[in-house]
Amino acid sequence: MTTRKFGSLECAPIGLGCMNLSHAYGAPPSEKEAEQVLLKALDLGYNMFDTAALYGFGNNEILLGKVLKQRRSEFVLASKCGMFKNAAGVREINGRPEVIKQTCEDSLRRLQTDVIDLYYLHRWDRNVPIEESVGALSDLVAEGKIRDIGLSEVSADTLRKAHAVHPIAAVQTEYSLWTRNPEIAVLDACRELEITFVAFSPLARGFLAGKLRDINVLTEKDIRRSMPRFDAENYAQNLQLLDQIERLAQQENCTLAQLALAWTLGQGEHVVAIPGTTNLRHLEENFSAAEITLSADAYRQLDQIINQNTVIGSRYNVATQAEVDTEEFV
Repeated sequence: MTTRKFGSLECAPIGLGCMNLSHAYGAPPSEKEAEQVLLKALDLGYNMFDTAALYGFGNNEILLGKVLKQRRSEFVLASKCGMFKNAAGVREINGRPEVIKQTCEDSLRRLQTDVIDLYYLHRWDRNVPIEESVGALSDLVAEGKIRDIGLSEVSADTLRKAHAVHPIAAVQTEYSLWTRNPEIAVLDACRELEITFVAFSPLARGFLAGKLRDINVLTEKDIRRSMPRFDAENYAQNLQLLDQIERLAQQENCTLAQLALAWTLGQGEHVVAIPGTTNLRHLEENFSAAEITLSADAYRQLDQIINQNTVIGSRYNVATQAEVDTEEFV
């Protein structure tokens, strides 16, 4: 499999998003099941694993450290700071330099590693100039605690300000057939500045896998419960889009999930996707999508069927939307 640039390193076009091994989408798997997923991913050829201080409130990093420490040389490790569970037990966005540096120390300990290959600012703290937060990350690079700096859910303008302080290696933002916001400006900015664009939720939080037909199966704490696109009325309309693109997957001789992932990777050689899964069969299915080349007609039809004008509902509720800096369609 060909590789793609990932900061100062290279990785397979598809990495593993590890959040759902600890929280967010229903009940997480057992530790034994999560271990099986991680080790199977390595055996399949996954060589980039994405975690964060926030995921499982530190438990996701602990999991990766415990399971993968003996094979640390086989993969690129990405984690995030700037959003975490504070001492009061509340999720907090905090980009102050001293907080970033302490979070990094905590992450290194949990991950059982001497260096984090790519360290993202999980969210820009609007109370702290982006230049100050990136300055702290630059100090961590100089100290050898992280190799490269990344940003998550930022606008092209914020990215350029950050890049002027220290080269940004990657920008991670939600991107899929049903979330096109990066196409407004960030995708092109990354291409121009030779920055890797990392698409999280490339399967639209399970929608584009085609298995979630009834949202009533979602558990009470599933984060999709608070997302407008998963509102019962909106979701029913969005499912009509799914029916149309399923026919395209059959024409392209691939699964619906592979169609969605291949489309994402086809948006540029600087694009990497990080779908998450707890299913071993889906793990293999997702990874093999990197070998699929869609026809020009498939791209044309997909862009017509599912886009920012045809998907019903915003991707975040009002409170969560206020936390991201990413451009929005008018």
